Amino acid sequence: MEPQFSLSFVFPMYNEMDNIEACVKGAMQVGEQLGIDYEIVVVDDASTDGCGALADKLAEAYPVLKVLHHPVNRKLGGALKTGFANAAKQYILYMDSDLPLDFAEVCAAIPQIGTADMLIGYRKTRDESFRRKFISKVYNRVIRLLFGLKVRDVNFSFKLFKREIFQQMVLQSEGSFIDAELLIETYRKGYVIREVGLNYQPRIAGVSTLASNAVIKKILAEMWEYYWRQKSLPQQVPSLRA
Repeated sequence: MEPQFSLSFVFPMYNEMDNIEACVKGAMQVGEQLGIDYEIVVVDDASTDGCGALADKLAEAYPVLKVLHHPVNRKLGGALKTGFANAAKQYILYMDSDLPLDFAEVCAAIPQIGTADMLIGYRKTRDESFRRKFISKVYNRVIRLLFGLKVRDVNFSFKLFKREIFQQMVLQSEGSFIDAELLIETYRKGYVIREVGLNYQPRIAGVSTLASNAVIKKILAEMWEYYWRQKSLPQQVPSLRA
């Protein structure tokens, strides 16, 4: 990477006591290996397992780490909006803090953004339950039909993008629809999106809630709210997409 390339890693965190230290150190290794100006932003979304205190302790040892705390749980969308708003570098890389990717693969993927405005990952492997695979397939199809967004994996948590993209939009989702809203708004504004295949790693510690009925219900509610809100706006013609 060019020396002037600067990057904010943004990690939303909720009850990731067993993962957050490895997550932070993995991001540091990527930043150092690429030889770039970087920072790490961890958003503790009112965790109850002590990982917020652990993150604070890590921040005392590593000046590149900034930890933000929510007093009440705001879900994925709320955590990401806080993280994006407090990112200070030229580019933002959002990943989950449950280690869904090998950081060596992350290091190799980042330069592939090239001249694009956003680089997003899709799963080359899906070692998941049939339920999660089915939900993901249906959800991606619905997003494509409703919004014209033709990407392979809307919710995969590897999204590298210019910070100016976030500055050009007002994200409203508080739940997991935030992934789709970010991509749709980027697409509608004519930014160039590129995709890269990555090997997904199922979590080995902690408990995922992303396929729970409550999360799915919130995604659907926010999706329909967003759809009707967009229907009331003047039509835009997306352009320049790869």
